[in-house]
Amino acid sequence: MNTIKIALVVQNCTAGNYEKNLESTRNFINLAIEKEARFIVFPELNLTGYVVNDEIHSIARPITEDMLTLFKSLAQKSKATLLVGLAEKTPDKCIYASHFIFNPDGSSDIYRKIHISPFEKKYYSAGNKISVFKSNGLIFGVQLCYDAHFPELSLAMALKQTDVIFIPHASPRGSSQEKYDSWVRHLRARAFDNGIYIAALNQTGDNGKGLLFPGLCLLIGPDGHVVYKSIDNTEGVHLINIEKTLLTEVRTHPMRYFLPSRRTDLFQ
Repeated sequence: MNTIKIALVVQNCTAGNYEKNLESTRNFINLAIEKEARFIVFPELNLTGYVVNDEIHSIARPITEDMLTLFKSLAQKSKATLLVGLAEKTPDKCIYASHFIFNPDGSSDIYRKIHISPFEKKYYSAGNKISVFKSNGLIFGVQLCYDAHFPELSLAMALKQTDVIFIPHASPRGSSQEKYDSWVRHLRARAFDNGIYIAALNQTGDNGKGLLFPGLCLLIGPDGHVVYKSIDNTEGVHLINIEKTLLTEVRTHPMRYFLPSRRTDLFQ
């Protein structure tokens, strides 16, 4: 399969209203399935919403068997890979910005945000595992928001043969255009330097707790060019295509794919 259809969901996520966010998530999954998406990607913390204050202790939720069973079933029935976010409360009272991967074969994985912003460190714990995943014909990584500012993380994923890095955000403030201008500065570099696709998306609208999110999403190709962008503030499903032939084209060109020429004798 050379063309893989991806749905990026720009979603309004009400902080602390899990049931509302869950219903919205299920509705968007159904819409994306109708459009035959093979991956359906939601914003950071879409199920719980995002806050950076003491309210996170009541908003965060443990992983439950009911939640796992629901999303595993949806992934199996739709044959789509689902990426959904949660403020995860662990038994030892840590809170992680976590993103779950539910695969059509019934398996699941988790990515916990590695880089916690200075504003988040009082409330969130940092994950410590760099993972890549394989599903529906793609090798992919997940980063969350602030993670994207650290080139080494994208490099580590690229060295594991990643085709695309999905970067869900919960990034408030500013207009959609301003946020796009901010993102594109570093995200194009992540794609170009590593010969990979970058797909990024944000929450949108009022979260009910004093934060406004500019809705946007984008896809950058392994050549560093923006393939798709939307700076529409409204909720919606955005369909994009990952073209594996473009990955091959870039990675077989000696002057467009740089990783094989790294001086690993000087640095790792």
